[in-house]
Amino acid sequence: MHEIGVRETVQFAGFTFNWETLCMTWLTMAVVILIAFLATRSLKLVPSGWQMVVELIVNWLHGQIDAMMGKSGRFLAPFIVSLFMFLLVSNWLGLIPTLSSPTNDLNTTLALALIVIVMVHFLGLYKKGMHYVAHFFQPTPVFVVFNVIEEIAKPITLSCRLFGNILAGEILIIVLLKLMPIWMPIPAVCWLAFSIFIGGVQAVIFTMLSMAYLANVVKEEEES
Repeated sequence: MHEIGVRETVQFAGFTFNWETLCMTWLTMAVVILIAFLATRSLKLVPSGWQMVVELIVNWLHGQIDAMMGKSGRFLAPFIVSLFMFLLVSNWLGLIPTLSSPTNDLNTTLALALIVIVMVHFLGLYKKGMHYVAHFFQPTPVFVVFNVIEEIAKPITLSCRLFGNILAGEILIIVLLKLMPIWMPIPAVCWLAFSIFIGGVQAVIFTMLSMAYLANVVKEEEES
C-alpha cells in the first residue's frame, strides 16, 4: 500500500519530477498502445474481442464528434479517441494494488487541460484569424476582462474536477482496506466497483468538455 500524499521525486537539470507519476504515465501509454495493437492485429469483418470493444468506443466517439463539431471536426478524431483511451486507462490504473493513477496528480490533469485549451486557441486563430480575437471584446470591449477570466478558469476547472474525483476514490479505497478486517472486504469491493464507474464517467466528462471547447472554434457557421 502506498501512503496518501507521499510522492517520490527526482531532481534532473534543476527540475523536480514526480517519478511515480512519470512511471504510471508511461505505463498508461504502454497499455493504450497494447490495446490498439490487440484490436488491430487481425481485423475481422465481424469484430470480436478487443476489436469489438475498441470499435464500440471509436464509433461512439465519432458519433459524438459529428454531433458536437460537425464534419469539420472529424480531423480531430484521432486526438479525441487517444485522449479518451488515455484517461480511461489512467483513471482505472490506480485501482490496481501498488499502482496509482497518473490523473491523481494535478500536474497531469492540468497538463491535459492545457493541451486542450492551447489547441482551442491555436485552431481559433488558424481558422478565424483576427475574428477569433475580436470575439473576446464582444458584446462590448469591457467584456474582454470577463472573457479572459473565463478562459483562464477553463483549464483550472477541467483539471481540478478530474484530479479531485480520482484522488478521492483512491484515498477511500486505501482507507477502507486499512480499516476493514481481511474477512470483511465487502465495503471495499463495493467502493472499488463504484470507483470503476466513476473513472469511466470522469473520462467521458473530460472528453465531452474538451470537444465542447473545440467545437466553438472548429464548427462551421452553416453547421451551427
